[in-house]
Amino acid sequence: MHCLRVGGRINMFEKNSHQRRSDHGMKLPPYKVLSHAHALRILDSIAAGVFTVDRALRIKYFNRTAERITGVPRRTTTGRLCSEVMRCEECDGECALGQATRHGKETLNQEGSILLRSGKRIPISITAAPLRDNSGKIVGAVESFRDLSAVEDLRKELRHSYTFEDIVSKNHLMQRLFDILPEVAASNSTVLIQGPSGSGKELVARAIHNLSPRSARPLVCVNCGALPETLLESELFGCVRGAFTDATHDRKGRFALAQNGTIFLDEVENLSPSMQVKFLRFLQEKEYTPLGATAPVRSNVRVVAATKDDLARRVREGTFRDDLYYRLNVVKLELPSLAERREDIPLLMETFVEKLNRKMGRSIRSISPDLIDLLMQCDYPGNVRQLENIIEHAVVMCSGSRLELHHLPPSLRTLAPPVTAEGGPLDLAQREIILAALKKHGWDRSATAKALGISRTTLWRRCIRFGLSSPPDHHC
Repeated sequence: MHCLRVGGRINMFEKNSHQRRSDHGMKLPPYKVLSHAHALRILDSIAAGVFTVDRALRIKYFNRTAERITGVPRRTTTGRLCSEVMRCEECDGECALGQATRHGKETLNQEGSILLRSGKRIPISITAAPLRDNSGKIVGAVESFRDLSAVEDLRKELRHSYTFEDIVSKNHLMQRLFDILPEVAASNSTVLIQGPSGSGKELVARAIHNLSPRSARPLVCVNCGALPETLLESELFGCVRGAFTDATHDRKGRFALAQNGTIFLDEVENLSPSMQVKFLRFLQEKEYTPLGATAPVRSNVRVVAATKDDLARRVREGTFRDDLYYRLNVVKLELPSLAERREDIPLLMETFVEKLNRKMGRSIRSISPDLIDLLMQCDYPGNVRQLENIIEHAVVMCSGSRLELHHLPPSLRTLAPPVTAEGGPLDLAQREIILAALKKHGWDRSATAKALGISRTTLWRRCIRFGLSSPPDHHC
């Protein structure tokens, strides 16, 4: 009898039935035998593309759905290399079929893409398994694939509904902000944006400017904490020739450059007392005096200020002028930290990967669920900017099409909250078991995972979760 086994299981191309028995030894009716022609008709009727290859990855069978998705006539595929027909981005010798024919490895729902003759790239989901003969020898492989174009379009449409300008969020607090931003932008009022570092204050300021009647005019950004007081005054208001030693000619300040547009003052809490007075005069009179000048200059500039501090507390402490605070606090927008909007983390990760794919010419299509789980647990003191940096590091380290745990920066483990004495008894017991196993096997992760009966990835995640630090020159 000649038959093929798919992944160790008898497939429907077997020509003889086999007597089955239950777990208790009772005889069961034999499997129904399908003729070869009947089996091929079934494969031609299913919605997924299916094809088989031999060990040299030459196509032996190609179903009608595979023909429809790829646009390649099935009669021309027999005997051709899979890479010539499918033109997959993963066709590098380590693709799903290559893993199946060489190592007997099965692949389930791996995302990838194929390139059509027209140049259009189609996203697909790939499942592959080895084909074995009666003796268990690998004689080829079978692959099924599904067109994910509709799913990808739906995903993009859904993501677009959570995007406002360049701000991405489905958090209810951010959605409320999205609702009022058009009205805020349409006015000419001063805006104060408050939120922790890295939460996206400048993105909100840009959205306000882009949606405002001033959008055709300049948006000028100034970080008040990046310049000393003596330079900040000349940067904001400009100077005239001879105002100080290096002032060899008149120079325009940021307010002049932003004329009829918007000026964004970040870290406004760092303004010195004397600069607070000068800035207050501008907000009151809409005029400023360049450094060294004798006459004020009228200005038509909208002010959007931002702070990572609580200015109301600064006013109570006497380090920030109350009259300036009230002038700035006409419209106040508060941004939550990333820890307060964790539901946005997967959405932000996908957005950053797409942006970095375009910027770096990469083709990363998916993110490991383990990686997502880990990043969902982190606290992110640096907020969205920190998450973006983490993803950029992972993209740089990734040479394939999927981001995995080992692509993350080693320092990431310090971000995950360790299990402490306040943790549950089961967590503490599990931590002690893993720690004992690591010590027993000299902190060898492979040997420890094997002894515990878990995968290396699972061990990695639990080491991070439980805050287990490795000895020098070892990594858990």
